[in-house]
Amino acid sequence: MDLLINIILGFFAVMLGLNLLYMFVFSILGHLMPKPKKLPITKLNKFAVFMPAYKGDAVILASSIEALKQDYAQDLYDVIVIADSLQPETIIALKKHPITVVEVQFENSTKGKSLNAGIKAVAANHYDYAIILDIDNVMETSFLTKLNERLQAGQQVIQAHRAAKNEDTQFSILDGISEEVNNHIFRKGHKTIGLSAALIGSGKALQYPLFVKIMSEITAVGGFDKEMEILLISRRINIDYADDIIVYDEKVQFAEIFQNQRRRWMSAQLVFMRKYALKGIVKSILTFNIDYLDKCIQLILLPRVINLGLTGLMCLSYFIHPGFGLFFMFTLVAQIFVLLISTPKKYFNSKGLASMARLPYGFFLMFMNLFKLKGANKKFIHTPHSPTQKEQ
Repeated sequence: MDLLINIILGFFAVMLGLNLLYMFVFSILGHLMPKPKKLPITKLNKFAVFMPAYKGDAVILASSIEALKQDYAQDLYDVIVIADSLQPETIIALKKHPITVVEVQFENSTKGKSLNAGIKAVAANHYDYAIILDIDNVMETSFLTKLNERLQAGQQVIQAHRAAKNEDTQFSILDGISEEVNNHIFRKGHKTIGLSAALIGSGKALQYPLFVKIMSEITAVGGFDKEMEILLISRRINIDYADDIIVYDEKVQFAEIFQNQRRRWMSAQLVFMRKYALKGIVKSILTFNIDYLDKCIQLILLPRVINLGLTGLMCLSYFIHPGFGLFFMFTLVAQIFVLLISTPKKYFNSKGLASMARLPYGFFLMFMNLFKLKGANKKFIHTPHSPTQKEQ
């Protein structure tokens, strides 16, 4: 029995220790990312701004109008709303503005299907880059101007800095903190040593021919961004990150929506881990594709909140095996340190600290998701958007 307990504790010690090591290294590197060099503007790129809108009647009109308010030349970008299951009155309202509206309806909706329909609808137009936004996203007014400046180096893919648009509940603040920690570790930290930044579901730009090609291969129901990232990196296409180009994203306000959203993310990670991670590690080593190896490792990493909560529970092993218990206590403290140094200073206030105190509840919600993952990636799980984030 003692041997079995030691094997189990040893397994968790190695797993949690490796998770910590990975996060610790990139959290330090995130503070060392150099500022990008400014290049002379030799080209004004033309952008297609795609906004897939599935049942987004409550927000799509306002957000698409906001997308028209760029300080970039109006003839050099188009806003394209892919209207999936929108109400007729919403579509009529959208068409009153200089917005390209592509009406679609699918038996099983996915972001990939919507974007491919959008690509087909504007096939006659010539674009240099495609930009993908969620229905609740708002680009800063200078987004396209800054993006065009950054793209003078001819990057094939670039991820913008997605930041919280709303911070009106403890869960929305917690979600905003989580986003910024991801930006710090998986984007800034990686770019410091030349690795690809992680893609998010929105706020990214791709060279248009590459975008069309990659979209033709997308089959994901959930985890659209993960599949796109894997397809790009497997081609040795490096993903750039622009920390100073901001797109604002609505954060979840309520526990039940937080749980559903994370369920979708966890399910997608599990699917792609099975599909790509193990064979991808071997392939990346044989082909010396370090970017791809790093992505496969990311697919194996535990979600941060699960990792933190599980480490806390393993600290109880002190009463069975003090040596392991002390190791898990050290690991827990180190994980908290990583999160703190990866969190922007603006969150170190009473509201931010109160939101961080909700982490144990967040762990409980995500732990319960482990029993609800079956079938979660077979049908798109919609995150409702509205001023109160409840379905109308």
